[in-house]
Parts: sequence; structure tokens; C-alpha cells
Amino acid sequence: MTPAVILLHPDDNVLVCCRTVMVGETLSIDGDDVVIVQSVELGHKLARCALRAGDKVIKYGAPIGSMTADASAGGWVHMHNMKSDYIGAHTRRASGGEP
Repeated sequence: MTPAVILLHPDDNVLVCCRTVMVGETLSIDGDDVVIVQSVELGHKLARCALRAGDKVIKYGAPIGSMTADASAGGWVHMHNMKSDYIGAHTRRASGGEP
């Protein structure tokens, strides 16, 4: 059976959904049972532990951004509560073409 989430690196504080997880579902995260409070789609991130605004988001063992709002363990981590520390996704341009 496919796991609901995967830990990509032992230092990560987020997990990646291997399938859509549904509100009310209970997952075991680091040996603790966590009830999912909102449905999260395949490929999106869940907080491995409680994250606070300003905390670094660690994925692949490296920081990928910072939390802009709190997320409880098992909570959805995405653009509504985190930001890239490098470049805003909405400011990126495709290379090789006209600006």
C-alpha cells in the first residue's frame, strides 16, 4: 500500500503527500497521530511538526522558504502560509524569449 506521505530527507520539517489526504483522516507522523484539518492534494506539503511564522521550511534537507503564518503538525504548507526566500514565483520569467 502506498503511504499517505513521504519524508524526503531526515532533516525536513515538511512531508510530501503521496496521495490526497482528506480532512478528518488520522496519520502517524513521527510516531504521533495527527488529524488532518483540511484536505491536501497529491504533491503538496504537510507540516511534519508545528511551524511558526518566520520558521524556515526545510525540504530535501535544505531551506526552500520561510513560514509567513503558523501551521500545526499535519497542516497544509503552501503559498498561503509560506514564501520563497529567493524569488517570488509570480516574478519569474521564462528564459530564451522576449521579456
